[in-house]
Amino acid sequence: MAQLKLAAGHPQGLMTLFFSEMWERFCYYGMRVLLTLFLVKSLLKGDSDAALIYGAYTALIYAAPVLGGKMADQYLGYRYAILLGAVLMAIGEFLMVGGAIGGPDAIATSEMLMLFGMGALIVGNGFFKANISTIVGKLYEDNDPRRDSGFTIFYIGINIGALLATTVVAFVGETYGFEYGFGLAGIGMLAGLFIFWSGRANYAAAPGLDITEEGHKQAGPLKVYQWISVGSLALIPACYFLISQNDWMTYLLTGLFVLVAASLVRAGIKEGPMWRDRMIALV
Repeated sequence: MAQLKLAAGHPQGLMTLFFSEMWERFCYYGMRVLLTLFLVKSLLKGDSDAALIYGAYTALIYAAPVLGGKMADQYLGYRYAILLGAVLMAIGEFLMVGGAIGGPDAIATSEMLMLFGMGALIVGNGFFKANISTIVGKLYEDNDPRRDSGFTIFYIGINIGALLATTVVAFVGETYGFEYGFGLAGIGMLAGLFIFWSGRANYAAAPGLDITEEGHKQAGPLKVYQWISVGSLALIPACYFLISQNDWMTYLLTGLFVLVAASLVRAGIKEGPMWRDRMIALV
């Protein structure tokens, strides 16, 4: 940990992660602020259909980090998971651009591209969002008094990204066309990816960054982490299906809740009676 460089009293890696997350949130909120308008105005969805699609997308966005965090902890390492997530999110935004370019004369194609784009954003967000804040925590020792203020600074970046998205992206999308708004959000994601990769030396001493030993194990023609990367692409059409057939969402989220609750209680039991009781209370 002593190798971590300091900037303004905090590890230098904090600002790299600050700007990476700021641009990722710019991407996420930029797409979200335009989504309902795009569904209603370009794809001619009714308000109820648009609300169902938006709700399914939001539910999956918040559920995906459960899987993304687990994959990073056991196999991918935090850095690779974030890079994979950033690439998938950028692809998702540019698929949305393709959907917006189609316009009302090609609604079926536009809707297909939009749903695949949303699927890529969901999977990418699961890998990115779950792990970048974990790296922030690992920049500090557990008892470091700067830890709380470091997270405060980090979350300021989130708020700035959200503010820029809901003003700039919304204005561009409504004034010049949805494709330009989605494209601007995608450029923001590429900026976040560039900052995270180019500044990797600033947070290189944080533990848990690298692909794990389990991830490097050979499993047939590919290593485990490579299979997970391929599998993440297969999750995109699965998300497409869940968004378009959103009656399944209730069953999926119920099952996910049971899985997460069981995992938390099991982890608490391993740590002793105090943590067991805390996890049960949390659930």
